[in-house]
Amino acid sequence: MKFSSSLKFNAVVEWWDEYIAYDALKKYIYQLEKQQHDALVQSRDLEAANERTSLVGGSSSQDTDALFQPLLDAEFRKISSFYSMQESELLEELSELEVLVKEQDDLGLIAGRLYADGEWEEDDEDEDDWQSTERSQDPLLANGSTANGSKRRRRASTSAGRASLANQMKEVASPRTRRVSISSTEDNVDLEASLASLRQSAPTVAFPTSVPEDEELSPGPSHRRATSASRSKSPGKARTIANKLRDSIVSLTSPLVPNLEHLSGGNETIWTSRSNYAMDTQLLFKRRITNLYVQVSALRSYVELNYSGFRKILKKYDKVTENSLQSRYLHEVLEPSPPFDQTSRTRLSTAQSTLLLLYSKCVTRGDVAAAQRFLKLNLREHIAWERDTVWRQMIGRERRGESGTPLAPVDPTDEKGLEVRTPVGRVRLSRKRLWIFLAAVVFVVLLNVQSLSGEEANRCFAVLVFATILWATEAIPLFVTSMMIPALLVWLRVIRSSDTGERLSPADATKWIFSVMFSPTIMLLIGGFTIAAALSKTSIDRVLITRVLSLAGTRPSIVLLAVMGVACFASMWISNVAAPTLCFTLVRPILRTLPPKSAFGPCLVLAIALAANIGGQSSPISSPQNLIALQAMDPPLDWARWFAVALPVSATSIVLIWLLLLVSYRPARLPNGEGSLEIKNIRPAREGFTGKQWWVSIVCLVTIGLWCFERGLEDWVGDMGIIAIIPVVAFFGTGVLKKDDFEQFLWSVVFLAMGGIALGKGVTSSGLLDKMGFVVRDLVEGLSPYAVVLVLSGVVLVVSTFISHTIASVLLVPIASEVGGKLPGNQANLLIFLTGLICSTGMGMPVSGFPNQTAATQEDEMGQLYLTNMDFLKNGVPASVIATLVVATLGYALMLAIGL
Repeated sequence: MKFSSSLKFNAVVEWWDEYIAYDALKKYIYQLEKQQHDALVQSRDLEAANERTSLVGGSSSQDTDALFQPLLDAEFRKISSFYSMQESELLEELSELEVLVKEQDDLGLIAGRLYADGEWEEDDEDEDDWQSTERSQDPLLANGSTANGSKRRRRASTSAGRASLANQMKEVASPRTRRVSISSTEDNVDLEASLASLRQSAPTVAFPTSVPEDEELSPGPSHRRATSASRSKSPGKARTIANKLRDSIVSLTSPLVPNLEHLSGGNETIWTSRSNYAMDTQLLFKRRITNLYVQVSALRSYVELNYSGFRKILKKYDKVTENSLQSRYLHEVLEPSPPFDQTSRTRLSTAQSTLLLLYSKCVTRGDVAAAQRFLKLNLREHIAWERDTVWRQMIGRERRGESGTPLAPVDPTDEKGLEVRTPVGRVRLSRKRLWIFLAAVVFVVLLNVQSLSGEEANRCFAVLVFATILWATEAIPLFVTSMMIPALLVWLRVIRSSDTGERLSPADATKWIFSVMFSPTIMLLIGGFTIAAALSKTSIDRVLITRVLSLAGTRPSIVLLAVMGVACFASMWISNVAAPTLCFTLVRPILRTLPPKSAFGPCLVLAIALAANIGGQSSPISSPQNLIALQAMDPPLDWARWFAVALPVSATSIVLIWLLLLVSYRPARLPNGEGSLEIKNIRPAREGFTGKQWWVSIVCLVTIGLWCFERGLEDWVGDMGIIAIIPVVAFFGTGVLKKDDFEQFLWSVVFLAMGGIALGKGVTSSGLLDKMGFVVRDLVEGLSPYAVVLVLSGVVLVVSTFISHTIASVLLVPIASEVGGKLPGNQANLLIFLTGLICSTGMGMPVSGFPNQTAATQEDEMGQLYLTNMDFLKNGVPASVIATLVVATLGYALMLAIGL
């Protein structure tokens, strides 16, 4: 999780404006970076790079520090001021709480006499519910409360002090006013008024009822009145009243005051007694101590979170501007000053320890371990409540598009839809629902119309068309359509026995279809996901890519070629789904420092997408369509021969597309046409390779080597799918990858590929492939093998441009296999290989493959998209044609050279 998100997640919502402005500081750092780059270019143009200038005209670290440090100082002053105010309030409240606990100790159980004889006559249900609920939540206060409460309510009393004390006990639940609140103040009880009332009601008791003046920190007015009242009584009169009070207590039959010995110096105290008065007093102190503990913990978290914010923003500043401000600012400015100094941290720790001791005294009867457990439980519940409410509300606003950065954009066509009047009322049909309805209608029609000879082939054709419509329109998720295919093939009894040609029963067809769905190809796909996850988690991909890009220099054309090469290479090993996302992140420093309206920005973004698509054909595990092609080949192609064809084809395509982009965008020119553009050099990662990174690298190289020479090792290793188990065991077994990493694999792609395999097997088993082969053979009859290659290349390019590359391979690989099998010399493997490679070249539209979809959403600092549909039409379509021709010419020649 990024620190900006972590800050929102862990911050106290009501204090949000008092935290470090991390996002604003980060944006300013990027502005400094751009100014540095512009100043460096100007100084080189003026041949004055050796002169020190200001930031607008130079790039010295002193200049950037002079601009950035005042912003840090302002944030530090804001945080320090807020902390000082909060700390003083909390420590003052803690001191008051200690005084109240001491005064309650002095009052002891004698005040329970007034409570027991008091008029708890306002017998409303709300008060009873409040008492019973609070006791039920605390196991230390729950025993005996119900019975005693019932007896208390049944008692008749004539004492005038009962109503007064009852009202006081009710009023103590009123919230205590604070300038900033971090939790509900409903439970923040003011005990001072209650204790003052008790002292006024029983001022004649000859026991000490107040703390000496030198121990009182901040007594309130009621406390001072009670103290003066008690001092005004003479000792003799006090003893007389005390004797009368003792006599009345002895005559009580209520169990609320157990015995006189406890009131006159026994071992039982207000904190250990089971009387209703004692338990209510413990409850009130428990609530106030708990709330204060939560507040102190929140303030301590506030300090730690802000310190992390300063440390991370300084690290980013040093990295972007190539300075060394972090160490000096942290050690010389922050750490010696409140709230980040050791003294402030010690005060908060001491406050927490004091509250822990108070809680153990007032609630858990001296059990410190139990007090610590209860306080931590309350703290966890409070944090969980805040995160569950605030964080969910924030994410909900983002998903609804209210924050400007929606997590899941809503398709406006699906929101509006088409309203249709039916006999049962009006029905709103969205675009996706219309496609589902159309697919279902076509499916039912094809099932009932004999369009092909043979019932199995006709039904399989209906399934093929139905799945194609749903895949092409994405009316439902692609993998859901794939999951429907085996069910339809079994229910419609499409599968036939390869020996007898008879229909298989549903039970036998189920076993057969599931046995072919999880093939070695699927295990190879999972092995590829494992390698990609390991390379990404250990940052090997980032280290290698930044080191390569750091060698590209500052010339736009060379940087563009280097970035395309890196994107293509990354797509070979971490899939063309993750590779473009990684590359867009790495080139952000370049994009941030470009002049406004520079052509290099859209050129670079589009180049990454096109190169990632080309990288999808470079290795067998780089995209699912390659694996589907391998699955259809007989015998399967080994990795060495795949690389022998794919690598030269990919390299040639990259170079030609690079030339196309240079001609189309002319990225080296400045927007005003004066001078040439200079690109900010990307700095390599400073960290060296760790032991874990070396382990991942070795396992990956061994696995890829075995895949390359699998044909020669077939008697020992069995199949490429078995080799794919090696990285799974090596990485998950040694802890490089965790269970969560396994759960994050693209399982939707896995099931999509499994559905494609099932459909291909169904097309073959039902006899539909033979029927299609006759039709295609009639179309290409009389054409030379190379003419067939050109025709097939055009068909594959058009189909893969408008639908998913994986789905295109699912539909077209069986056709290529059938057509190739009828050509002289059985060129099925050649046409399958050709089809798999060309599926990756369909990149003329924004929806043509995931790299294009990612590129189409990239925005500049002003929120403007880098690319438009015209960019894809002007450059993506020609790039697709170029890459297809390279496969159909150079690729075809290399395929013949390796014996296909």
